Amino acid sequence: MSQYIEFIKFSHRLADLARTHTLPHFRAQLDVVDKGDRQDYSPVTVADREAEAAMRALIGETYPDHGILGEEHGAANAGGGRCWVLDPIDGTKSFIIGVPLWGTLIAFNDGSGPVVGVMDQPVTGERFVGHDGGSFLGDRRLKTRPCERLKDAVLCTTGPELFEEAAEQEAFAALRPQVRLARYGTDCYAYCMLAHGLVDLVVEAGLKPWDIQALIPIIRGAGGIVTTWDGGDPAQGGRIVAAGDPALHALALDVLATAT
Repeated sequence: MSQYIEFIKFSHRLADLARTHTLPHFRAQLDVVDKGDRQDYSPVTVADREAEAAMRALIGETYPDHGILGEEHGAANAGGGRCWVLDPIDGTKSFIIGVPLWGTLIAFNDGSGPVVGVMDQPVTGERFVGHDGGSFLGDRRLKTRPCERLKDAVLCTTGPELFEEAAEQEAFAALRPQVRLARYGTDCYAYCMLAHGLVDLVVEAGLKPWDIQALIPIIRGAGGIVTTWDGGDPAQGGRIVAAGDPALHALALDVLATAT
């Protein structure tokens, strides 16, 4: 049993709460604002803001000494060590066009790194949970699949616009032809499909802590590996590579090293 059972249970409460604020707005007419925090279009909606505000309020009531870091409302009580890292809708571009390739990301960081992670997809009713006891989709334990060669790998990334720097574009362009299949537009869902054993490699850039922290325990709990492109700690985001097989991860790092 996980040593973090209290925080796992609370993560479920947060995910349930967020659903009540996201689902009513899905496939509804929404006012969408461009945050302007990226070179490409960066939308936000009332659903993002309401869901995060509700989760933050519940955290504040339950764990007033814990920090909070969220995409929409920033950092609070950041010096406390234990911290909840929230992305109310990862994949807002999919959300606003009615495509269910988005999810609510919730991470509990104990000060050493994210140790509990949840990706909740309210439309499909799927909830991926990762911690020191493993990774799960409902009651099903998840495990990555073996894939030692790039030519056999399925690769996902949210989109080529993530690779803003020329070196990043060149590195991804070198990697893409070496894999068997590449798919785009997957956001957080790709990392969960990697944990599920259906995807082998996820490569992205320009991520923020709230984009990746919830996904780290899910990947690692399923036997996968996730780092930065130079093999470092992925918790602060940036250039991220996740793989289901350590041998494949090493090969991908070799190709992506041209950008480091």
